[in-house]
Amino acid sequence: MNSETVLHVKHYSDALFSFKTTRSEGIRTFKAGQFTMIGMGDDDVLRAYSIASPPGADELEFLSIKVRGGPLTERLKNIQIGDQIEVGDRPTGTLIVDNLTPAKRLWCVATGTGLAPYLSILRDPKTFERFEQVIVTHTVRTAKELVYHDLLNALPVIYYPTVTRETFQTEGRITTLMDNGSLWSDLDLEPWHQAEDRVMICGSPEFNKELRARLEALQFVHGTNRSPGDFVQERAFVMQRTD
Repeated sequence: MNSETVLHVKHYSDALFSFKTTRSEGIRTFKAGQFTMIGMGDDDVLRAYSIASPPGADELEFLSIKVRGGPLTERLKNIQIGDQIEVGDRPTGTLIVDNLTPAKRLWCVATGTGLAPYLSILRDPKTFERFEQVIVTHTVRTAKELVYHDLLNALPVIYYPTVTRETFQTEGRITTLMDNGSLWSDLDLEPWHQAEDRVMICGSPEFNKELRARLEALQFVHGTNRSPGDFVQERAFVMQRTD
């Protein structure tokens, strides 16, 4: 673990915030989409956080929920510029484009803070060298939780936000919008096909399980560090409920 200095903190709501830290020499190498461990440095409480910054950035960036009574986030939510926190020096994880076989289109499907690893992946030029088209879907409870929307709208991607608990231009769970055809018609795209689509999944355990079952029913193969496939998933991040 390395001691890093907090450089920036932004609170989006009473349940969501992001922060940036210094990046010491010990954390110079990681792949877009990987996660690392974070702690306060004065106890043994550690949690996995996806790195939201791209591999070439000088700072480390993270997105977090505020869990009431949470052993880590109850304290982490109060960090201020200049504070010290512990950041793991061995990033790891399977939600990386290297674990996908070549195809035309990449789908980055997220719920809540599952967006975090995609913020790294979508700011890594290597992603766009491998795929002709990149689509990002982000499902949250309320519109104010659609964080980083300005960044996503500025990137060369198709950004498709959905909201589940209030009126919005695209309302509902992403799976519901798949089933009723809205997703495909809104984007003028065909449903997932193994020959052209690759899918990354990052959400709650239940969401990941459901999407994985759907993909496997379509004969998509799960990719790993040892054997690239048609889709990958990650669960090691601080999750935000979207139901």
